[in-house]
Amino acid sequence: MRVPHHPALDVLVLGGAGVDTIVEVPQLPLPYADSYLVPAITTRAGQTGDFLALGLAALGLRTHHVDILGDDPEGALVRALHADAGLGFTELTSSTGTKRAVNLVGPEGRRLSLYDISRGGEHDRFPEPLLAELAAGCRHVHVCITHPGAFALAQLAQLDVTVSTDLHNWDGENPYHEQFAAAADVVFVSAAALGDPAAALRRVLALGRAQIAVATDGARGGYLLTSDDDTVRRFAAVAPPRPVVDSNGAGDAFAAGFLYGRSQGLPPDVCARYGAITGAHACTVAATEVDPLGRAALLARADTF
Repeated sequence: MRVPHHPALDVLVLGGAGVDTIVEVPQLPLPYADSYLVPAITTRAGQTGDFLALGLAALGLRTHHVDILGDDPEGALVRALHADAGLGFTELTSSTGTKRAVNLVGPEGRRLSLYDISRGGEHDRFPEPLLAELAAGCRHVHVCITHPGAFALAQLAQLDVTVSTDLHNWDGENPYHEQFAAAADVVFVSAAALGDPAAALRRVLALGRAQIAVATDGARGGYLLTSDDDTVRRFAAVAPPRPVVDSNGAGDAFAAGFLYGRSQGLPPDVCARYGAITGAHACTVAATEVDPLGRAALLARADTF
């Protein structure tokens, strides 16, 4: 394939493109019944890599996204999402189709995601020449924990670029997630499945590369650990500016805000505050929409603290 040319990038996002079908349900967990009447079921582009790339671009960072899509209607939705946002996107072709999921969203904004594991897999990989060209001159690479990212880790370790990753609902033990943590300078994780978030963050830093590890904990804020301080610090959540309607994408928005702050050379505590602001905004956006917080709005809200 032709390797694309691009101006110097601030962030390259690897993987995590896909499509979600949103179903609003009366409650979660959903009791068994033969059928439910629900509002309009909506399918829209946007999974973790899409949300992060769009969030970074909205904050003014020169961002490019690369992933593997199917030649299918879902792939067309992903292409249109990036084109409408003016976000650079390089795609490779998957024989198994575009990654997709079904999100059940409760009235309080909680969600349950069902991922179709038949889409993508261990045969999907980013060609080394493509990755080398895209990463050349790039300041930072964020690698999503989908399979193409796993095969890119060894090559990323040889490149002169900082790396971040999001382990999502890691339980603190799963070795698949841990390989990403071992290859990244900045590691994000949800505290949802962590029995001891502080111990999990210490384990991440003990792997040897990470300088910063963050565990987000929803309305309770989160945990922050840096390589130059053995103290696991708590940070506060930010009250959403409007009612919470959906938590989907909040972690990706947090990562975008945090990485924006880090790109500006700000201390980790300030980066966490930026992440809390962008994450809170994401919770006010309906699951059927993609509306990342812009840089001006972020800085204006940050000035109120």
